[in-house]
Amino acid sequence: SYSCCSVSSWFDWGFGYLLCGLSGFRAGLDNALLCFNFLEDCGMYFPEVKNHPDKYLQRCPESVKKWLKQLKSAGKILLLITSSHSDYCRLLCEHILGNNFEEYFDIIITNALKPGFFSHTPNQRPFRTLENDEEQEALLSLDKPGWYSQGNAIQLCELLKKMTGKLDPKVVYFGDSMHSDIFPARHYSNWETVFILEELLGDKVAVPEEGESEPLEKKGKYEGDELKAPYSVSKQWGSFFMDRLPGLENAEEILVRTWSCKCISTYSTIAIPSLEAIADLPLDYRFTRFSSNRSATAGYYPSPPRVMLPSEESVTMK
Repeated sequence: SYSCCSVSSWFDWGFGYLLCGLSGFRAGLDNALLCFNFLEDCGMYFPEVKNHPDKYLQRCPESVKKWLKQLKSAGKILLLITSSHSDYCRLLCEHILGNNFEEYFDIIITNALKPGFFSHTPNQRPFRTLENDEEQEALLSLDKPGWYSQGNAIQLCELLKKMTGKLDPKVVYFGDSMHSDIFPARHYSNWETVFILEELLGDKVAVPEEGESEPLEKKGKYEGDELKAPYSVSKQWGSFFMDRLPGLENAEEILVRTWSCKCISTYSTIAIPSLEAIADLPLDYRFTRFSSNRSATAGYYPSPPRVMLPSEESVTMK
């Protein structure tokens, strides 16, 4: 019989590369999976992260913690949805948010297996309870907030209806993967999506001129200051957002949006460089969203990448 392994996210790539070099696929798969099992504590990755978390994890800024508390105090329901297993999630969150990290969230869903979490039905992907980080029986429905494993967006939305008392509760979903977070959340669940895009830090951001910015109480962390770019733009591949195509018959170059850039404005409500960029804003701050009726740069906060703005050069935008 044939065996099939899906390599569908950044976390899977190293695993997929390893599998491609295995001659005895089934035996190799069984052994390789042990190295990706947090509980087994073997291999290189998990033991290293457990023993030296500060080398690999950044602690959550106090401004973001305060923001999460403000959202909860304002009556918002906070969810954490991750494809990491519960034991690994606990390690990460305790280091990043603190030992009391569960207090920040009403619902925690681990091993969510995104993007399938959004596209699968309750029969295909039921929620499961957890006991000592081991998955238990499948649940027919979600009756109360808590910590669950696997699951699907359909039953989650039913629980949100009960918790909010609204027939159509509005969900704003934050994610950093177009494949696993932003596209499926918008396409299958029609949630508002906030794309956390580190490339906004690497591709220089334009800052509004003095006098054009909003009042001080409406400013976010990066407004009024030029962003320092900790991420460099690839010299080989160029900008994540724009590309230049040669014109026909000695015509001027054409500046076009990349496929990735088009996906951002199509499936994201807004795009931000980090949660810290919006943590100091009032909860009622009104963002400019991406829209087919607006400029392709409308939804970037605090400002669009400079490469997407008109320059002194004569170029055509497509």
